[in-house]
Amino acid sequence: MDPVTLRTDRLVLRTVEARHADAVYAAAQDPDIQRWTTIPAPYLREHAQSFTQQVVPDGWACGSMFTWGVFLPEGEELVGMLSITLRSLGTAEVGFWGTKEHRGNGYLTEATRAAAHWAFARASIDRVEWRAEVGNAPSRAVAERAGFTIEGTLRSAVNNKGVRRDCWVGSLLPSDLGLPSTAPYLPAQP
Repeated sequence: MDPVTLRTDRLVLRTVEARHADAVYAAAQDPDIQRWTTIPAPYLREHAQSFTQQVVPDGWACGSMFTWGVFLPEGEELVGMLSITLRSLGTAEVGFWGTKEHRGNGYLTEATRAAAHWAFARASIDRVEWRAEVGNAPSRAVAERAGFTIEGTLRSAVNNKGVRRDCWVGSLLPSDLGLPSTAPYLPAQP
């Protein structure tokens, strides 16, 4: 699949390329990004180059991971990264991080909703999951503001830099955004 550009009222979500490697590298030096995400730590220039030149284009090409840089519309200022990764038939997982300078503006919430809407409408996804290590309150706040239902805590479900950790899990369904599902949904009966 060719990369897709998404627009919101305040943002442009588009693929990152080799020319964005320096911006990705600089953002990923933030200790909070290294602490709460599974990116390598220390994060080297080679990681940013591999990410922008291989991981991102390969994910789009095989349709397994759709990654966007989150940019302000006026130019090339990177405010975050967001990926939707296929996990099983009709199910994907969203992951994101925001640059330190742009946190607290609602950009990741807006980007997450736009990417989920695209996944439901264009990629035959019927469930987007969000996971974050227990304690990552900013990530949980983004998920909740984006409309995710927090479903609970999974024990030892995340391996972050060689350490198994508990994580929160939540889901967003097409119906949460007023969209139809690609397959019928039969919720549990009380």
